[in-house]
Amino acid sequence: MLISKMAAEGGGKEMNEIKTQFTTREGVYKLLTHSEYSRPNRVPFNSQGSNPVKVSFVNVNDQSGNGDRICFNVGRELYFYIYKGVRKAADLSKPIDKRIYKGTQPTCHDFNHLTATAESVSLLVGFSAGQVQLIDPIKKETSKLFNEERLIDKSRVTCVKWVPGSESLFLVSHASGNMYLYNVEHTCGTTAPHYQLLKQGENYSVHTCKSKSTRNPLLKWTVGEGALNEFAFSPDGKFLACVSQDGFLRVFNFDAVELHGTMKSYFGGLLCVCWSPDGKYIVAGGEDDLVTVWSFLDCRVIARGHGHKSWVSVVAFDHYTTSVEESDPMEFSGSDEDFQDQMIHFGRDRANSTQSRLSKRNSTDSRPVSVTYRFGSVGQDTQLCLWDLTEDILFPHLPLSRTRTHTNVMNATSPPAGATIITNTSSNTTNGNNSGANTPGINSLSTTLPRSNSLPHSAGTTTTANNTNKAGRWRRHR
Repeated sequence: MLISKMAAEGGGKEMNEIKTQFTTREGVYKLLTHSEYSRPNRVPFNSQGSNPVKVSFVNVNDQSGNGDRICFNVGRELYFYIYKGVRKAADLSKPIDKRIYKGTQPTCHDFNHLTATAESVSLLVGFSAGQVQLIDPIKKETSKLFNEERLIDKSRVTCVKWVPGSESLFLVSHASGNMYLYNVEHTCGTTAPHYQLLKQGENYSVHTCKSKSTRNPLLKWTVGEGALNEFAFSPDGKFLACVSQDGFLRVFNFDAVELHGTMKSYFGGLLCVCWSPDGKYIVAGGEDDLVTVWSFLDCRVIARGHGHKSWVSVVAFDHYTTSVEESDPMEFSGSDEDFQDQMIHFGRDRANSTQSRLSKRNSTDSRPVSVTYRFGSVGQDTQLCLWDLTEDILFPHLPLSRTRTHTNVMNATSPPAGATIITNTSSNTTNGNNSGANTPGINSLSTTLPRSNSLPHSAGTTTTANNTNKAGRWRRHR
């Protein structure tokens, strides 16, 4: 009121002309009315600390058909809800379980999908002070607390995941650069653990816990230099991809405790990592503002994508959009709602047969398959970008199985050998007027990005295409 009065007295704008929102580099700031700010289903936000919000999903096979559950952390609080999908919002004022922690904050969490039922679910929660808690949000029980006295590691937990196919083993990474393998059936000692070397390699070492009786942790991994920001198991559970603050992606054979390959970021640390549904590719993002696609089989960078204006904090593959067979036309009829239902079922069918369809590509009697991977990335610039990794990028020496139909893709060229930059679509802003004829200087975007330190080095043919977003650009590197 005071601002509007001063503006009116000075011959300025009237009250209804005062801005209620404004845009900055990091996003949009919007003035909320009191009724909107205090609505009952609004989750309160505690501004203390800067731990990012993490989300975990699980399906408990509920008889009602709505077995999806969601868990997320906000500040010092942890919430557990029934997830009703994107069409129907959950009543945020009625969580199944809500926990508020004092002296520490939840930083990450993971469900055990193998043991989840409608009556019980095992949820691991990592904390900023270094502890790991095992809880059951359905029974509202707390089973165990690991590293309670912080004798194993005093640094923040950066990632926690159940070992695939195991009901009791889980892996925890810390900001110290260490990872620890735990068993929920074993306890932690009352004194700091002693270790003996099991295996050592280039910038990593693995130790076993030296004690008279079996206790946690079972193994201690020291990986790279600086914080170990995230790790991810391959779809078959045999390999482990880790990204660290030293800028390296390291992929290990988990059971054999052997290094499979490495990749170096353009610069800065790597913050996030994800496997493709078939385990053939790994995408990593980080402080170089890029998304990097790395081939697991060839141990080399396939592409780097530039679409963000700040650090990339999350990457994830879309399991519903991976491959389309040429002779599988999509025909839809009916209302818009029927169309959306058919799309959902179509996506699920494709997701369930992703690996088998991709394996058909190399068989002689299979139908031609147009291979496409789609993954998303979220950056601290508040942008969500979607990226298409197509077969002309994956297999540059092979003819395309069918004509490309991507919109606004232009200036495909074949410059000297190197990695490839692929197509992206951002949800923030799009440029619908892009065309090869009226976009001068598109080749000027191909300023060289140096080749990564992938092991081993192998040259490949480079193909570049522009993106469909005005804000995001693709660059090739030699």
